Amino acid sequence: MGKLLQAAIFDLDGVITDTAEYHYLAWRQLANSIGIDFDKDINEKLKGISRMKSLELILQVGGKENSYSNEEKEVLAEEKNEVYKQLIINISEKDILVGIVAFLEQLKQNNVKIALASASKNAPAIINNLKLKQYFNEIVDVTKIKRGKPDPEIFLTAAKMVNVDPQNCIGIEDAKAGVEAIKGAGMFAVGVGLKESLGKADLLVSNTSELDYEEIATKFKAY
Repeated sequence: MGKLLQAAIFDLDGVITDTAEYHYLAWRQLANSIGIDFDKDINEKLKGISRMKSLELILQVGGKENSYSNEEKEVLAEEKNEVYKQLIINISEKDILVGIVAFLEQLKQNNVKIALASASKNAPAIINNLKLKQYFNEIVDVTKIKRGKPDPEIFLTAAKMVNVDPQNCIGIEDAKAGVEAIKGAGMFAVGVGLKESLGKADLLVSNTSELDYEEIATKFKAY
């Protein structure tokens, strides 16, 4: 008999909903305000990493990594977040990625606990706006951890909060840093997206409509 799938831990952005465009617009506004050109290529490098790490990378790209004190960086990060929060006010069920509700239902029907592991402090508000709160046993955001992805802490914390051994959990991610965090936690990694960036995933689907409980549970059991 193989292992039993007891918990599924989801990333938020790019897996449950896609707020990437809102992040892009908010970061672009901030970067432009301090004289840094910001484009989609830079934005792509921010996938899966925390707000402060994202800011550090943007400052580095603009040659301004030594131009601000830690306090000033905190202010800049908060400015970006205020713009982002305004942009996501209108997020709703229509923004849930295809197939996600059906997959969450499958997990519930099979008594699989469900948790969220998101680098966003706004994760609880977004889940509320999407009207998906009833599916999640726990939500872990950066306020509950010390180290962001690719460190496995956020996935290990989620497993602990739902009281499931990491080896009986799957993690679902669309970012390289997230897949590395799942693997570092000793979990089965489901990647959503391209093989080039998610090659370390144990199971890869091209988009969320392909997420299927039976297929994942079968692969997981044989893992």
